[in-house]
Amino acid sequence: MVDFGDKVFDYIIIGGGSAGSVLASRLTEKSTNSVLLLEAGKDYPPGKEPEELNNNFVATAKGAPRFTWPGLSASFLPRPGNAPDQRPKRRYNQGKVIGGGSSVNGMCANRGLPSDFDGWQERGAKGWSWEDVLPYFKKLEKDYDFDGPLHGEEGPIGLRRLFEDQWPGFTTAAIKAAKKEGWKNLKDQNAVFDDGYFPIPMNNIDGKRISASSAYLTNSVRSRQNLEMLDLSDVKTLIFEGRKVKGVRVNRLDENIDIYAREVIVCAGALHTPPLLMRSGIGPGGELTALGVEVIADRIGVGKNLMEHPGVNFGAYLKKESRLTPGLPTHMIAAVRWSSGLEGVPSGDMYIVPTNRAAWHPIGDRMGIMQLWVNKSYSTGEVTLEAGDIFGEPNVDFNMCSDRRDMERMIAGVRVMAKLCEMSELKEAVLDVFPVSYGTRARKVGVYSNWNRLQTWVGAQAMDASPFMRRWIIENMIADGPSIADLMQDEAVIEQWIRKTVLGHWHASCTCRMGPEDDPSAVTDPAGRVYGVSGLRICDASIMPMVPCANTNISTIMIGEKISDTILKA
Repeated sequence: MVDFGDKVFDYIIIGGGSAGSVLASRLTEKSTNSVLLLEAGKDYPPGKEPEELNNNFVATAKGAPRFTWPGLSASFLPRPGNAPDQRPKRRYNQGKVIGGGSSVNGMCANRGLPSDFDGWQERGAKGWSWEDVLPYFKKLEKDYDFDGPLHGEEGPIGLRRLFEDQWPGFTTAAIKAAKKEGWKNLKDQNAVFDDGYFPIPMNNIDGKRISASSAYLTNSVRSRQNLEMLDLSDVKTLIFEGRKVKGVRVNRLDENIDIYAREVIVCAGALHTPPLLMRSGIGPGGELTALGVEVIADRIGVGKNLMEHPGVNFGAYLKKESRLTPGLPTHMIAAVRWSSGLEGVPSGDMYIVPTNRAAWHPIGDRMGIMQLWVNKSYSTGEVTLEAGDIFGEPNVDFNMCSDRRDMERMIAGVRVMAKLCEMSELKEAVLDVFPVSYGTRARKVGVYSNWNRLQTWVGAQAMDASPFMRRWIIENMIADGPSIADLMQDEAVIEQWIRKTVLGHWHASCTCRMGPEDDPSAVTDPAGRVYGVSGLRICDASIMPMVPCANTNISTIMIGEKISDTILKA
């Protein structure tokens, strides 16, 4: 039994993920601060992490039930308008373990573009321009490959890249095709912001994942007398005294505990922070009243403005010599970034990653994926409470490609991807290329089980041995949609395929966005303080005004660094 008695912490941090781990470490650098870090998943101190957490497929393979939120699903497809909403829901993987998403993601350590953060400031997040955030990007990193004024040398997050002499065949072939099309080698994605190709920076050093937990919650940090940590702690509601937050109600091992603090900082992520606020009485007043929740602060923006990177994929069955080289720490090794040229859209708004492995199972080992996504998206969805079960997993609706700018660029991007796949440079590495999705057929064998491992092993042997069996399995069990040749015949066909197969990349963000107080849809000020109440702050990807042109992990760690610095300087 946990009993803190009458103790009042200076700070309770809810969530030990990419931002929460940073906050706990930085705030306890000041010895007079008492901090309690609450994590819903299991805690693993440095050196005691399961080996599975070094795997690039943690969130979708054997470790998924242990390290991600069970039952969390989302609608990805655009809303159907006036027609009945029959969109399928698909599992959405979010880390439920110390380190959060940084413990289960693909370890892509890209920052985004200067225009992203200048755009944040333009939307009312004063003090979050590129010039303002760059010092915190530098503070968090130790770049082993590049130095100079845009890089850090002493930060806790180590970054490395795999350069061309280490690339497996599919990566090499795809980038050769991109090079032939005129894209140049940028080498350093985090410091050169033109169009081109580059090795992807990754937070993996010598085969070991560098998560926010392993980097910031070191054994020496954990030994600080002013830091306490509780894992397996599910925060149900905030505790109020009038409009001031004075603590949290936690369920831990079936025991309810009330814990008090001078300030509560929510770091539960873009999909779980809004539900905590809403069931505590902070959110759209009409919606909360309809659910029987007493309204403390009517903030219409809570749970709205949900953003992600919409994308579609082509699958590629790889020749044996082109498959992922054994021993490499990741299958996402290099990428291409380019500008669509659509009026009013910043440069660097499109992205393709040729991945060298499609899934955890034996067929996935033999497949590559051409992943296309809109790097600068505009479509927004929402997170709402489930009527009848406000403490359960929320309703998540990404509503992807609902903004016409996203759909138009996605269609153009599919054409770019198809052209690359038709080039001789890429064909030298593959046997078949075909549209795919995470639809019903692929999902069934994608669930980790001994049966799926066995049947995909049998299928993989057949596909390698017989061109007829390879094509039969692809056409009947893997491919989803018309052939690429048929797809390219008609723009309407491309759009229809996108509407059926678009999906996200685990980059949920922006559901409690920063903005000026007179903006009714803003939830926090630029310091993360929640409008309408006191004693409450948010520090995670939910406060981003717009999703950056990047995987969100490094930007979320940056947010943790910047907010903690703001608190310490107050």
